[in-house]
Amino acid sequence: MTLRHATALETVTVTVPAEALEAYEAALAQACGTVGFFLDEDSGLWTVEGVKDQGAGEPALAAALALAELVTGYAAAPRRRPTEAEGWLARTHAAFPEQRVGRRFAVRGTHLTGPPAPGRMALTLDAAVAFGSGEHGSTRGCLRALETLHRRPRRVVDIGTGTGILAMAAARLWHVPVLATDIDAWSVRTARDNARRNGLGGLLRVIRADGWGSPAVRGAGPYDLVLANILARPLCRMAADLAAHLAPGGTVILAGLLDTQARWVMAAHRRHGLALTARLREERWTTLVLRRRLPRPSC
Repeated sequence: MTLRHATALETVTVTVPAEALEAYEAALAQACGTVGFFLDEDSGLWTVEGVKDQGAGEPALAAALALAELVTGYAAAPRRRPTEAEGWLARTHAAFPEQRVGRRFAVRGTHLTGPPAPGRMALTLDAAVAFGSGEHGSTRGCLRALETLHRRPRRVVDIGTGTGILAMAAARLWHVPVLATDIDAWSVRTARDNARRNGLGGLLRVIRADGWGSPAVRGAGPYDLVLANILARPLCRMAADLAAHLAPGGTVILAGLLDTQARWVMAAHRRHGLALTARLREERWTTLVLRRRLPRPSC
């Protein structure tokens, strides 16, 4: 893959409390190709950082930051610093060694030249666009959750696929076709490239779609497995549509939520007939595994 970032990059940073994290992460994602965040244990505040081409996407970023402030009531002034492209990539490589996740997966950057860990399914991602993938608690939780499933699904959809890592993991585990969707065109291209890189291009169909609002997504169901590693509020909003397109006995893996958000995400899905079967924690992140009950046999 040709790297999107050429020479002049900048890092945009905001510091916010936990209740504003989701909104400001989404705001930076409007203009930044990569967004990450980390907690300062001493202050309890979150630092959200995005890397983008200098001068790119400024109107969209300004509007998104204003909206985040309006929604949260918290004003976070962005800080900027120049970031050398080569130095940023080198730091990304250094921060992205092979990630051994659960019992079966190894997530690797394309910059790694040695053989993968023996006995593991290797998922290879371009380290330049894989920021926040295999090393992030929500992604690791989803991969571990996939290992707990014993029934081979026939129809699988990954909502908000990003790099395509979860869709590829499902395809590799069960050798089944997977529909992967994302609202962001760059993510769609990235997921397609990663699928080809991993020899899974024939199993992954990656499309640009706004979740359940897409006729293509709705029409390919009902699904035996739904993957959604996004954010807590969108997960709650889509609960009714998700349940409507989940096959009886089907499973859903939900992630991208802090431990403090898990209860209301569970409640939103329980209202639509889904039952919790597992809850996994990675650092401060929770992954939920829920299942649609099978209909009771008639007497």
